[in-house]
Amino acid sequence: MPINAAYEDIPGTVVFDMDRARQGYHLNMFCMTLMKPENRVAFKANEAEYLKQFPMTEAQAKAILSRDWNAMINLGGNIYFTGKLAATDGLSFQQVAAKMSANSQEEYLQMMLAGGRSVEGNRSKSEWKNRG
Repeated sequence: MPINAAYEDIPGTVVFDMDRARQGYHLNMFCMTLMKPENRVAFKANEAEYLKQFPMTEAQAKAILSRDWNAMINLGGNIYFTGKLAATDGLSFQQVAAKMSANSQEEYLQMMLAGGRSVEGNRSKSEWKNRG
């Protein structure tokens, strides 16, 4: 699925737009099932088997099973839906954000308290390619 929006050039940013909503529909619907306690129990009992109910791509299922949060987002997962999976695992948004940014939770917290990630060198992916 081609996603050609200009905002795709922003590093570290994945915009959940109409294309990604279509791409991630089944991944997100899986996540929504985790709102029910009985579904969380069934998922945790046999995660791979539970995922077979949803016609998602192999890459999406692999991202879920490996808890690759960035891959889930890149494959159409919505952060609010994937948050249901995080909660099922007992993780807070802060803990998931730290994992997504390759920081410890404390490093992530300190970065955010200091104003977040610097925009210097992070304005566009095309800038990275042209540094050569």
